[in-house]
Amino acid sequence: MSKRKENKLRDEKPRVNKALEGLEIRIDSFGEIHNSLSIDKINEFLNKNVDDKKLRDRDDIDEIKGDGLEKGE
Repeated sequence: MSKRKENKLRDEKPRVNKALEGLEIRIDSFGEIHNSLSIDKINEFLNKNVDDKKLRDRDDIDEIKGDGLEKGE
């Protein structure tokens, strides 16, 4: 009976932010990580939405989180 529960949990997809819809991460038998979104898009999302404790005291943090990312596109 517990095996059925485990299989159900594996089949369910986790909820993600709307900006990251379609994100799927798999780890193959060699330990390599494969994902469906580019690393740049994931990093851009994290820069905008996650507070980095190490960068709190920087003066240019607004440039990093705000319009500074759009210059490279």
